[in-house]
Amino acid sequence: MTVIGIDVSKQKLDCLWLRDPESLKIKTKVFANQPSGFAALIDWCCAQTGETAGQLKVFLEATGVYHEALAYYLHDRGVQVFVLNPAHVRDYARSLGVRGKTDKRDSLVLARYGASQQVRRWQPERREIRELKAMIARYEALQEDLQREANRREKAEITGSSISVLASIDTMLSALRQEAERLRQDIDDHIDRHDGLKRDRELLQSIQGIGEVLSRHLLAMLHSRDFASARQCAAFAGLVPRPWESGSSVKGRAHLTKTGQPRLRAKLYMGAIVAKRYNPTVRALYQRLLARGKAKKSALGAAMRKLLQIAYGVLKTQTHYQPQPT
Repeated sequence: MTVIGIDVSKQKLDCLWLRDPESLKIKTKVFANQPSGFAALIDWCCAQTGETAGQLKVFLEATGVYHEALAYYLHDRGVQVFVLNPAHVRDYARSLGVRGKTDKRDSLVLARYGASQQVRRWQPERREIRELKAMIARYEALQEDLQREANRREKAEITGSSISVLASIDTMLSALRQEAERLRQDIDDHIDRHDGLKRDRELLQSIQGIGEVLSRHLLAMLHSRDFASARQCAAFAGLVPRPWESGSSVKGRAHLTKTGQPRLRAKLYMGAIVAKRYNPTVRALYQRLLARGKAKKSALGAAMRKLLQIAYGVLKTQTHYQPQPT
């Protein structure tokens, strides 16, 4: 097994070939984090190891957006790519007793992790999903800009700002609203152009509690990974309770892990508010938990998780939502 660890930063790629995991013999080289550097990296790895691109196993961390171009480039050329969770790598480094931090040391930790751990091979998202996620992120950013400008408008009115200041804010508000509406329509058109996404959105909206906004976010999230189960999906969204107890000691109530995307959880929260009134399955769960003495906040967290699990099941079976007997 030819294991390559790559520490990715904005400007450069610290590449390390772990020649011998036992003696930790290595070879290293630094490349630019750009397409010309990607090609040179593959050529160097193949020349040093004597392997083809398809025989290379490359391990790198998810580092914001800086790793994405490299990961897609390597995958397109047949390299086996593994994108690791930074938290898992950090804990592994601590277990090795690694102290300090350098780019070379980080790439060695990544290579040793890949040589010793069972890791699932990275699979890229489909192009239509990447485009959908990018448009949703941009739309959410526009909504935040709109809220900030609205806050400035309110402050300007209260403080008696000049007419020119109010006019400037109104101009920005108008432009932001127009662009947000255009982008919202582009998102809907993008979904309608792809039969699979259009069908899945219809399935999601058959669930009481999931409307136009939440269905967009769930489409992007549920298609971004190949989830093995509904529980795994809920864990990815940060909706799994995290207990805190040791022996006879219990530290407060269990709380949600809150990993993953806060914006998705915010949308699911609003969806759960609706679902606990109009969705028979979610309503029954919510009322049952309240009857058992659970706090409303805990019951609502369970309702969010149930709503997401129903959405996963609907897409998995490709059937419209049918409320369970209660």
